[in-house]
Amino acid sequence: MRGRPNPQRSMLAIVDLEERVPKDHPLRRIKEVADVALARLSPIFDRMYARVGWVSVPPERLLKASLLIALYSVRSERAFCKELEYNLLYRWFLDMDLMERSFDATVFTKNRQRLLAHDAGRALFDEVVWVANKEGLLSDEHFSVDGTLIEAAASLKSFRSKEGPSPPVDDDPGNPSVDFQGERRCNETHASTTDPEARLLRKGPGKEARLAGHALMENRNGLLMDFIVSQATGTAERDAVPELLDGLRERGYRPCTLGADRGYDTQDCVGDMRARRVTPHVAQKKKHSAINGRTTRHAGYAVSLRIRKRVEEAFGWMKTVGGLRRTRYRSVDRTGLTGYLVATAYNRIRLARLLAEPETAAGPSG
Repeated sequence: MRGRPNPQRSMLAIVDLEERVPKDHPLRRIKEVADVALARLSPIFDRMYARVGWVSVPPERLLKASLLIALYSVRSERAFCKELEYNLLYRWFLDMDLMERSFDATVFTKNRQRLLAHDAGRALFDEVVWVANKEGLLSDEHFSVDGTLIEAAASLKSFRSKEGPSPPVDDDPGNPSVDFQGERRCNETHASTTDPEARLLRKGPGKEARLAGHALMENRNGLLMDFIVSQATGTAERDAVPELLDGLRERGYRPCTLGADRGYDTQDCVGDMRARRVTPHVAQKKKHSAINGRTTRHAGYAVSLRIRKRVEEAFGWMKTVGGLRRTRYRSVDRTGLTGYLVATAYNRIRLARLLAEPETAAGPSG
């Protein structure tokens, strides 16, 4: 018999979101890890808010919403809030019932400075790393490091001379045409009027305004151990190495080797590693390499060089799916908060897969 639509709507409907989400949905495992990590951060959230006043949107909900934005490649916070009105999966993940209205997108903006002040993004990232360590999924000694460029929220047209007259522009205020012909631009003489922390860094035609992201990966399962954002300079990758290694030791890890590409093969960078008693498993330059046969002769050196390339998988996911190819925010601090949230989303996907398949081999430890 042919089915026909029923124009008579039910006057009473009972919808259980828990039953609507399939039992094998991958977001279930991610939600379990997120809830455990956020529960441990409850004391930090208590310090972030006053004891009196209007009841705010729970910070747990804001952080989980930021993870959904990265996981599902939502183009903006405003677009996410619109989808939250009708997306049952999002509501289930955020522990919202069907009667609750979606919160306004300005809630993210108004609470971002509070999250930055208490370093909530870094704290959430560390809690997920703690869960992975508790499950025995992390290497305690062997790590890899690499850097990537993030397009800043500043166009080339926004770079103006710090001293002297600016180049002529037309009368279109929305998208003016700027004539830079014959003008030499560099970071010492020019700055962006949109984001003063963006730097000119030429890696190809039309790719000058950049920030830099630096990832530290453990070698056993390719989970990220740290992710920091800095201004893009010619030495930004190498300058981040001491901070990344010191951060590892502060959290109780004992790094023994650090894999990296040829960009880290300099006397200063290798010296920073050796000063911290870390063996530099750095790809050698063809000429004037800072490492010699006493390092390259060991079998572990070749293993580290093979595994270190897995950090590119993290960068690929964070830029394409996580939306970190171009930052949505101005300043290094705001981009750094987003970087930690996107890195947390990546770790949760990796962690969910690893926990769902405990019988598979963890892979070489480096």
